[in-house]
Amino acid sequence: MAGAPSPMDGALSAHHRKKQPEQVRRALLDCAAQIAAEGGAAAITIQAVATRAGVTKGGLLHHFDSKQALLAAVFADLLDKMDQEIDRTLADDPVARGRFTRAYVQACFSDRLLGEHSLWGALSVAIVSEPALRSLWSAWLDDRMARHGETDGDPELVAVRLAADGVWLADMMEKADGLRRYPQDFETVLLAMAGA
Repeated sequence: MAGAPSPMDGALSAHHRKKQPEQVRRALLDCAAQIAAEGGAAAITIQAVATRAGVTKGGLLHHFDSKQALLAAVFADLLDKMDQEIDRTLADDPVARGRFTRAYVQACFSDRLLGEHSLWGALSVAIVSEPALRSLWSAWLDDRMARHGETDGDPELVAVRLAADGVWLADMMEKADGLRRYPQDFETVLLAMAGA
């Protein structure tokens, strides 16, 4: 039949198309993040992510050799986005004392209203159960405190950050009740405590 593509045409075009590994990797991370936001970290499977990204399982495993490696990469990507958000907030804050703490509080509260569709919420449980994710979080926090310890090492500011972590934990444990018990305007209270 003239003009109808044969199965070989697809294989040839896939074989001959220009490889774009960074775009594929980005798509895999984005698809894994979407799946986590929709169904939690447990919903991330090699097959589910590969299917959503339109690649083979082998193609996914070329970039991430296990589900744990994929999960760690999604979490590292999320930390990078949080870093960027915090850096933007820091740049707009003229008061040095507590600047990082205020940016941290704002980042912690930024997607609370998404509820179960918050990617942070989805990955929260995984942080508790996955040692690699805890290590990534600890390294991120250690780096930030090394950079901001002089302006944000005061015990009162540490307490504010721990309170923001507590709200985050309550949201993880209590789902919708977290917002009822600790309304979104609790962010304003913490920012005031941090000298905003």
